[in-house]
Amino acid sequence: MSESKAVILGAAGTSLTDEEIAFYKGERPWGFILFARNIAEPGQVRDLVAAMRDCVGNPDAPVFVDQEGGRVQRFRAPLAAEYPPASALGALYQHDPQAGLRAAWLMSRLHAFDLRKYGVNADCLPVLDVPVEGAHDVIGGRAYAKRPEIVAAMGKAAAEGLEAGGVLPVIKHMPGHGRAFSDSHHQLPVVEASLDVLRAHDFVPFRAMRDAPMGMTAHVVYTSIDPEKPATTSARVIETIIRGEIGFDGLLMSDDVSMRALSGDFGTRAEAILAAGCDVVLHCNGVMSEMSAVCERVPALAGRSLERAKAAVKGLARRDDTLEAAVRAEFDAMFAAVA
Repeated sequence: MSESKAVILGAAGTSLTDEEIAFYKGERPWGFILFARNIAEPGQVRDLVAAMRDCVGNPDAPVFVDQEGGRVQRFRAPLAAEYPPASALGALYQHDPQAGLRAAWLMSRLHAFDLRKYGVNADCLPVLDVPVEGAHDVIGGRAYAKRPEIVAAMGKAAAEGLEAGGVLPVIKHMPGHGRAFSDSHHQLPVVEASLDVLRAHDFVPFRAMRDAPMGMTAHVVYTSIDPEKPATTSARVIETIIRGEIGFDGLLMSDDVSMRALSGDFGTRAEAILAAGCDVVLHCNGVMSEMSAVCERVPALAGRSLERAKAAVKGLARRDDTLEAAVRAEFDAMFAAVA
């Protein structure tokens, strides 16, 4: 593991090309990430994941996916059930808090059953963003609620469900994307709320989950903290807020380095992400020229970042003996998940 580079990479298609195999073997990324373009049928996904791990010589290398439920769900029927969005679970919480928390745990436990069948062992969940009125719908129904204490409680239950199934949770998007009035996939959102407002609202769920093993940054400028740089490339946001005020000491990965919210060429972006204090750079789209540029500027995991990476994957060995059928039946009684 000490030779792994501080990067998570995607792949272009449903199987690895000879070029990708040679590249991954040479660069040794710490982990990989799957998207819908990589997912066709069960045997193919298992073979793809195994091939990725074989390239880096690590049978337990983390393989990530965005499997939230609702509109952000890479594995869909018939490979996995169609799950409700976080907002539906949050609505249940507001009617019956205990039922809402149980539903969040159950759905994550089902995600873990689903993902483990394909060798996937990390899920970019829970979303801890707290939307405000008028914010862009990029978060929208992906959030549990508009009250930070509900988001915190639901996020904790969701993370625990993943961990119970041996899947690594990733809290996102630190220190809060819910106030953004644009989509960071396409442009750079600027949040002008005061630090006091952010502390009382946006930071609350992240502070409550500061002991999580892994987190993802937001490509968002917070003018009251750093008026120039988005959180992902801002040492002020990462050191003062994420590591300092929030108290998060887990492995911190960037959101996707190829999103248009970031500026500069890919090597410059990767260098800025690590210089700001992120531990790992995420590159998702599988475009070889971009991956090459990123990897040229990314060093091997070392020091505190390596320690955090080792601590994050250590939890993957903890799996409970819950039976899938019982969990699915209980969840289905709450929500009509379509298999």
